[in-house]
Amino acid sequence: MDIVERFLKYTSFDTQSNETSGVTPSTPGQMTFAKYLKRELEDIGLDDVELDEQGYLYATLPANTDRRIPTIGFIAHMDTSPDCSGADVAPRIVRAYDGGDIVLDAAEGIVLSPAKFPELKAHCGEDLIVTNGHTLLGADDKAGIAEIVQAMVYLMAHPEIEHGDIRVGFNPDEEIGLGAHKFDVEGFGCEWAYTMDGGEVGELEFENFNAASARADITGVSVHPGYAKDKMINAARVAAELIALFPTDETPETTEGYEGFYHLTGVEGGVERATVSYIIRDHDRARFEHRKAFIADLARKLNEKYGAGTVRLEVKDQYYNMREMVEPQMHIIDIAIKAMERAGVSPRVRAIRGGTDGAQLSFKGLPCPNLFAGGINFHGPYEFLPIPSLEKAMRTIIEICRLTADFHN
Repeated sequence: MDIVERFLKYTSFDTQSNETSGVTPSTPGQMTFAKYLKRELEDIGLDDVELDEQGYLYATLPANTDRRIPTIGFIAHMDTSPDCSGADVAPRIVRAYDGGDIVLDAAEGIVLSPAKFPELKAHCGEDLIVTNGHTLLGADDKAGIAEIVQAMVYLMAHPEIEHGDIRVGFNPDEEIGLGAHKFDVEGFGCEWAYTMDGGEVGELEFENFNAASARADITGVSVHPGYAKDKMINAARVAAELIALFPTDETPETTEGYEGFYHLTGVEGGVERATVSYIIRDHDRARFEHRKAFIADLARKLNEKYGAGTVRLEVKDQYYNMREMVEPQMHIIDIAIKAMERAGVSPRVRAIRGGTDGAQLSFKGLPCPNLFAGGINFHGPYEFLPIPSLEKAMRTIIEICRLTADFHN
């Protein structure tokens, strides 16, 4: 089975995660896929293949040398985004893309066009895997899984490439922020690892947002509106007042690069009760802490105005910038950059305007930068995967294993 066939098989599994289910994995389809992958890893000859009851799958490609080489790992997630259907995915291959529009569904006029998605232009002449316009493709992160598995197959077929123990880890529920929560870092036993969960070819990420959620529960005082003067506290109006106090130029739609933001994710309520929800993001830890303090100060001021207990604020940290855990071991990044170059890829180091399992794993003791998986336009029907990018990611994994052995020679 080649890497394309492997990826196409993986897309047949519906593995959307569900943030409201309260169980792990959050959907039964992920466990179905995990069981399939377990059999596949056993069939290709990996050792220590283990699937736990929560859908975390681990395996080992044993070292083929007596030399002391660090144990490293490669990680990808099995779930796809809840934002778009992952059922009945019907991928097709566009051969030698000509640079024009790609009709995904002629009957409904669904078109993947470089006019709207200019990133297509960088892949003229390449074979592309696209959707039928009604589901996501699932390259996030089934491309990563296919690349890892195919790289293990290649290494077993080429024993002349010396390597230490290589660990493989596939986890559920990354798309709902829970992928790393129950990952057995100690049992994984690696000195460092890489998540294969980035996008466009060449991406290398070891910086991400510091992240927190903030929820303000507002309690009003309901009085007949005809007799409400100096008595009513309208919770919905307090919510609107709170929202108006946030800076309008520090939102996702007004920021880029290293600029942080406050993102209003929900508001609901009436006179008696209202709720306002935000997420807080910043790459810089000090600015991140300042943002949390800013929200706390807004709540304090509104309580001074309307009475103690009117606004009850809960702020929860979600994850932190992995840079502070990776930077002391920059050889991890040096190896990845050199591996990409050997695989014919131009590295593009950038900061993630989001999070990744690697961030949480890094703070659990496993330094874990993120490498490209090759897909583009994730989480929607316009997602596509250039086949050369899929193959180059697989080659990058192989070269990382080779260079790790050389680095410690």
